[in-house]
Parts: sequence; structure tokens; C-alpha cells
Amino acid sequence: MEEAVPEQPPVAEEQHPKAPELPAAEVEPPAPVVETPAPVAEVEAPKVVTPSPAPEASSSDSEDSGRMKASDLLTPSRQDLFVPAPAAEVPTKKAEVIAFANQKGGVAKTTTTLNLAVAFAESGYRVLCVDLDPQGNLTMSQGIDPDKVEKSLYDTLVHDMPISEIIVKREIDIAVASIDLAGAEIAMSTKIGRERSLEKALKEVAGDYDYVCIDTPPSLGLLTINALTAANKVIVPVQCEYLSMRGLVQLQNTLRMIQENLNPDVKIEGILPTMLDTRTVHAKEAVEILEENFGDLVFQSRIKKAIKFAEAPVKGASVLKYDPESNAASYYRDLAKEVLANESA
Repeated sequence: MEEAVPEQPPVAEEQHPKAPELPAAEVEPPAPVVETPAPVAEVEAPKVVTPSPAPEASSSDSEDSGRMKASDLLTPSRQDLFVPAPAAEVPTKKAEVIAFANQKGGVAKTTTTLNLAVAFAESGYRVLCVDLDPQGNLTMSQGIDPDKVEKSLYDTLVHDMPISEIIVKREIDIAVASIDLAGAEIAMSTKIGRERSLEKALKEVAGDYDYVCIDTPPSLGLLTINALTAANKVIVPVQCEYLSMRGLVQLQNTLRMIQENLNPDVKIEGILPTMLDTRTVHAKEAVEILEENFGDLVFQSRIKKAIKFAEAPVKGASVLKYDPESNAASYYRDLAKEVLANESA
């Protein structure tokens, strides 16, 4: 028991750990005793130090990623506004779009659109006709009643219906028209990008056809502007009469404005003399005036008057189907060869 009493002073000393520096000096002498835990601490330290920054950074990142910043709640970031461009699409062959335009009526626009399209199809090309005329003459020429059509280009232009839903298969595929197209210009007046409505619609089927032939109304309104904006080329049917040729100047001015503002790639493929009566001197003079003013733009092909052009629509067919061996059918076969030759050249 007496030996236990003198051992109590060190216990009193342990009660003074409030000044850690003094016992630290006393603990330092027993180096061998401290050396054993020291290396253990040194070994443990690097283990703790090396992984510690990584989890701390990841935890902070996870916290930051989970939290919504005030800037994200108030305004969109630059990355939200400027989305990186999508990967480049694989180039596909697009259809050649040809618009048949002349603000003068009765110059055989519809007849030329249908029969040239069928002539292309006879040569093995995939062809789509687009009836952009509210009168629906092209639709009727294929035996379809425009008054009984449930879906037409009106729905495509005004309500953005896919054009594939209004295509009907006849001699060639045709995007049908209805009388509703007469009100399309008013319905599209408040639509943003209304001049490009047809161009956007045709992108859906651009890879399904080789040629798209657009029949336009006899005006230079919004429907015709849609056709010229979507087209690569323009064929101008011109009746071989003086009054019919005067409209070419207005069409050229409209086409120039479209080239400057909407479609710089559109160009006149050619001017087609139609309804030519070789028995009259006036018709011959009209062709000479065309060639003097427009030179090589005038097609060498001539569409002469023929009763077959009036009979074929009654049967709901093109001239090439109604009477394949007639002179009327040969006129458009020759025109098709000339257009294809110009394209290859």
C-alpha cells in the first residue's frame, strides 16, 4: 500500500494537462515509445491525405450540381440559348423543283405541268405534282373532284399538315387542291415565315422524288410566291399572243425580288410558247418577239394547238395516256427531252 501512495503524484501530474507544452517536453525523452506510434501516424497520414481531396471535391461538385442557382431560375444561360449545331446530315439527293408560273390565265400552265410530269415519269423518274391553284384544275385533270377532297394543300400550308397525307396516287403522285386554297392567303397573313410554308412542307418528301412540278394560280400573290420560293427552276408558259407576253415583265420583277430576299438560287429554266397556231402570222411574229427579247431562254419545243388537250381532262388523264401516239403527246415528250438535256448540260 505504501508503494501505491508514492505512485499518486504522477496521477496529479496527469491532472495538469491544461498546459500541454510541459508534458510534451517530458514525453519527448521516451523516444522509443513515441517512435512506434509516429510511423503509424505517418503511414496513416498519406492514406488519409491522398484520397481526402478527391472525395471533398466530388462532394462539393455533387452539391453544386444538385442545387439550382439564382441565375438558372431568373434567366436562361448562354448554353441554353445557343445550342450547338447538330451533326452534319448525310447528303441525300433532293428533288428538282420546277414551278410553272405566269400571272396571265389561260396559257396552258396546268396542261404543261401535268403532261411534262407524265413525260418525266415515262422516262423513269419519280415525279410529284403540286396543285397550288384554288381552281383545282390539275386535280380534276387526274379524275379527282376538288369539292370532295377532305385534306388538301390548304391544310398543309395553313395547319402544317404533313404533305404526305394529302398526296394521291394517279398517273403520277399529286398533292391535291381544294377550293379552300382561295382563303389560304388570308389565313396565312399572320403566319411567321408564310412565304416558306411550301418549301418547308416539301422537305418531308424531297428524297422520295426526282422532280416536283408545281402548278401556280394566275396571279403573283402569296401562293405563287410560295411556289417560287420553293422552286429551283421556273418554266413560263406563254401563249403566242401580244397581251400574254406583256405579263413576262411583271413576272421578271417578282422573280428578281424573290431572288434578292427569299430564294437566290431560283432561275428561269425557259419560256415555253404554247397554244401556237402556225396558220396565223400573228403567232409567228409573237414567237419572233420572244426570241429577240429572251434569246436562248425560249425553248425550241413548241406546244401547238390541239383538240386532244381539251379532251384528255374529261377522261381524267394526261394527253400522253389519253392518246399516246398523238402529235399533242409528242410535243411534251420533246419538251421533256429538252429539259433533261439542259439539266445534264
